[in-house]
Amino acid sequence: MGKTYAMLEAAQARAAEGVDVLAGYIETHGRRETAALLAGLELLPRRQVRYQGAGLEEFDLDAALARRPQLILVDELAHSNAPGSRHPKRWQDVRELLAAGVDVYTTLNVQHLESLNDLVAQITGVIVRETVPDSVLEQADEVALIDLTPDQLRQRLSEGKVYVPAQAERAAGGFFRAGNLHALRELALRHMADRVDQEMRRYRQDHAISETWPAAERLLVCVGPNPAAGRLIRAARRMAARLRAPWVVVYVETPGHLRLPEAAREAIIQNLRLAESLGAETVTLSGGRVSEVLLAYARQRNVSKIVIGKPASPTWRERLLGSLVDEIVRGSGQIDVYAISGAAEEAAPALTVDIARSSPSPAYGWAIAVVAASTTIAGLLWPHLGVSDLALVYLIGIVLVASRFGRGPSVLASVLSVLALNFFFTQPYLTLFVSNPRIVLTLVVILLVALVISSLTARTRRQAEAALQRERRTSALYALSRAYASTRGIAHLISAAVEHTSGTFDGQVALLLPDSAGLVVPWGGLSGWWGQDITAQMIFAPGQAELGVAGWVYDHAEPAGLGTNTLPGADAIYLPLKGAQGMVGVLGLRPNRRRSALSPEQLHLLETFVSQTALAFERALLAEAAQRSAVQVEAERLRNALLSSVSHDLRTPLAVVAGALSSALDSWEILGDAARIDLIQNAYDEAERLSRLLTNLLEMTRLEAGGLTARKEWQPIEEVVGAVIARMEPRLAGREITLDLPADLPLVPLDAVLIEQVLLNLLENAVKYTPPGAPITLRAEAQGDPPSAILVMLADRGAGLRPGDEATIFAKFNRGSQPAGGGSGLGLTISQGIVRAHGGQIWAENRPGGGAIFAFTLPIEGAPPQLDLSPDEEERPHD
Repeated sequence: MGKTYAMLEAAQARAAEGVDVLAGYIETHGRRETAALLAGLELLPRRQVRYQGAGLEEFDLDAALARRPQLILVDELAHSNAPGSRHPKRWQDVRELLAAGVDVYTTLNVQHLESLNDLVAQITGVIVRETVPDSVLEQADEVALIDLTPDQLRQRLSEGKVYVPAQAERAAGGFFRAGNLHALRELALRHMADRVDQEMRRYRQDHAISETWPAAERLLVCVGPNPAAGRLIRAARRMAARLRAPWVVVYVETPGHLRLPEAAREAIIQNLRLAESLGAETVTLSGGRVSEVLLAYARQRNVSKIVIGKPASPTWRERLLGSLVDEIVRGSGQIDVYAISGAAEEAAPALTVDIARSSPSPAYGWAIAVVAASTTIAGLLWPHLGVSDLALVYLIGIVLVASRFGRGPSVLASVLSVLALNFFFTQPYLTLFVSNPRIVLTLVVILLVALVISSLTARTRRQAEAALQRERRTSALYALSRAYASTRGIAHLISAAVEHTSGTFDGQVALLLPDSAGLVVPWGGLSGWWGQDITAQMIFAPGQAELGVAGWVYDHAEPAGLGTNTLPGADAIYLPLKGAQGMVGVLGLRPNRRRSALSPEQLHLLETFVSQTALAFERALLAEAAQRSAVQVEAERLRNALLSSVSHDLRTPLAVVAGALSSALDSWEILGDAARIDLIQNAYDEAERLSRLLTNLLEMTRLEAGGLTARKEWQPIEEVVGAVIARMEPRLAGREITLDLPADLPLVPLDAVLIEQVLLNLLENAVKYTPPGAPITLRAEAQGDPPSAILVMLADRGAGLRPGDEATIFAKFNRGSQPAGGGSGLGLTISQGIVRAHGGQIWAENRPGGGAIFAFTLPIEGAPPQLDLSPDEEERPHD
C-alpha cells in the first residue's frame, strides 16, 4: 500500500533537482491524491492493444526508448504484458530500459517475488501467477520499503481508498485478513533485513574490514521432473540467501532419462531454468546411481549442505527398491542433508516411464516369437535334458529379448517362458497344473532369475544408449572444436559453423555479423560466399521481422525467438555470439520441423556450440587485427626505408638544377650562348630525372595501396615502342639500337601509358648498367597460333646478372649487384606490378655471350574490334 504514491513523491523531488523525469506507466486506481502527484510530470501515452475483442492499455516500450529520459517511472513491475508484446513480462521491459542507459523507478508487492511464491500461497491460499525473479530485485541500486501496520491498511480498505466498497468487503474477509497481512509484512521485513545485511557486508568488504564468519557455506539442490521441484528450488533459494551462500542445482541424468516422456524432460529443463532465474548455478550430471553421482560431485565442490525432497513413494517400495534420501544420508558423512516436504504448486499428473516409446508393439511380438523358438529348441533337447537344463534355453532367449527390445518385452518373455516350461515339459503335460512341489519351487526360482536377468540386461542396454547419446554429444563438440582449430579465416570458420550446426541440430542456420553501420546482416548478404560443402538446405535468409529479432539479440546479448521468453513468435531461435571482449554476431537456427522447439538436451548443446563459435570468431577477428597491425608496421618500415633510399636521389638533381639556374642568373651577362644553353640543358636533364623519380614513387604508392588498374585498349605494340624510343632519344645517343618488330604483330589490349612506363624503366636500366656505346636490342613476337600473348624482350651487352639476382632483381630498393649510378631501386618493382596488372609475367635472365635479357608477356584475351568501313573505303587502295 502506498508504493505508487511514494514513487511519485520521489520523482517530484528528482524533477525539482533538474532531472528529466518521464511517467512511463502509472496506475492511480482512481485515487485523487495519487493522480495529483502527476502534476508537472510528462506522461508517456499508453500503447493500445486489441486482445480477444477487448482494448488493453500497455506500457509503450519503443516510445520510451525513443524518448530516452534520464529517469522513467514504470508502475507494477510484476505485470504480465498483453499477448503480442515484445516481452511477456514488464520486468523484462524494465531490463531493456536499463540496458539502454535509462534509470527506472518501479513498484513491487512482496507476494510477487518468485522465491516467496509458494509461501504466499501457503499463507493466503492464493497462488500468485505474476512473479518477478529475485535476481531482478537484487540488481536494484536502492530498495525502499513502504510499510503500514495491518490495522492501518484495513482502515484504508474500509474507507474505500483501496477498492470500491463491495470489493473492499470481500477483500477484508479474504486476502486482506489480519493474519495474512501480518505474515506478508514479516516476509517483506525479513527480505529487507537480508538486503540491508548484504549492503553491510559490501561495506565491510569495501573498507577492508576483516571477515568474522567461518568458511562460506555452499548448497547443493537435487531436482528431477517431480512437480514439487519448484517448491524445493524456491526453498533452497531462501536458505542460500539466509546463509549468504552460493547454491548449485543438480540434475543427475541416469539411463532411465531416455525413457522419460517429453513432458517430464521438459519439466526438468523448466526447473533448471527456474533455478537459473533465481540466481543458481545449474549442472547436469550423468551416471548410474543418483546418490553416488550426487555425493561425489558434492565432495568435489566442497558442498556443506545438500537439499533434497522428501520421498513421496510408498513405504513398501522404498524398502524393496531403496530410498534416495536414505542413500544420501548414509553416504553424506560430514555434509548436512535437508529433506524438504510439501505438495506441488498445482495438481499435475504423475510422471511415468514411457514404455511404449522405447518398446513399440512389434517388440512384444518378437518376444513371443523368441519364446516360441526357445520352446521348439527345448522340445528337440527334451529327451536328453532335464527341466532345469531346459530353463537355460529360455534364459538365453530372455537375454536376447532384453538386450534387443528393453524391459517390457523381456518381462513378458520371462513370464511366457516359465509358463511354456510348465505347460510343455512338466507333469502333467499340456496343463498348467504342477503336481510336484519341488517343480513349483524350481519354476518360481527360474521366474525370479529370468526377471533379474532381464532387468539387468535392460539396464545395461539403457546405459549403453545413454553412453551412446553422451558419446554423440561429445563427438559433435570434438568435431566442431577440431574444425575450428584447423580453420583459418572468418569465411572458412563461418562455413564450418554452418556445416556442423546444421548437421547436428537438423535445421537451417543463419549467421549474422555486424556491418560497417553496426547492424547485423546475414553473412550471405555481405559477400554471397559459402564454402563448397554448404548447400542451400543448410542456410536460410531471415526476413525483415527475423532481422529485427536478431538485431535485438545483438543489442542485448540475450537469446530470443522460438522457444524463448522474448519474441517467441519468431520462426527461428537466435543466440548471441558473445566472446570474451564483447559481441561478435548472432547465430540463428530454424529447425526443419517448423515451429518445433529444441529439446532440453539439444538446447544445452546448441548453447555450447554457440559459445565455441563465438570464441573461434573472436580468435579469427583478433588474428585479422594482428595481421593488419603487422601490415601497418611493415608499411611504416617500408616508408622509412623509402625515404632513406630516395633522400639522396631527390637532393642530387635538385642541387644540380639549383646550381645550374643560379649560375645562369648570376653570370648571364658574361656567359656566352653555348654556356647558357649547357647550363639550361643540365637543369632540364636533372628536372627530367627528378620527374621520373617522383613518377616511380607515385606508381609505387599506387601499387602498395592496390590502386593500380590497367585501362586496356586494343593498340599496336609498335606505337608504344616508337613513343618510348622518341622520349629516350637524347639518352640513347651514341648507342646502337636494334628494333625487331615483325609487321604482322597483332593488336594487344594494353594501357599505353603504363606499358610505356615499363619500357622506359627497362631502357633506363639498360643504359645505366651497360658501358657507353654498348648495343641494345628490343624485340617483340607473337606467341601461339592464333596468338595468345605478345612477348617483349630487351637485351643488352652489359655485365649481366650475378647468380641469384634473377629471383631478387624485382624486389623493392634492389639496385643490382653492380650499381653504376643513382636510383631508387623501384623501377623494376613498378614494372613488375604493371605487367601483373595486365595479367602477364616478367622475368630476367643472362644473355648468351654476355649481357642481360629482360622480358615480359602481355596476354591477348578476346578479339579486337572490327572497323566498320564504307564500301568506298574498302575499295580504296592503301598507301
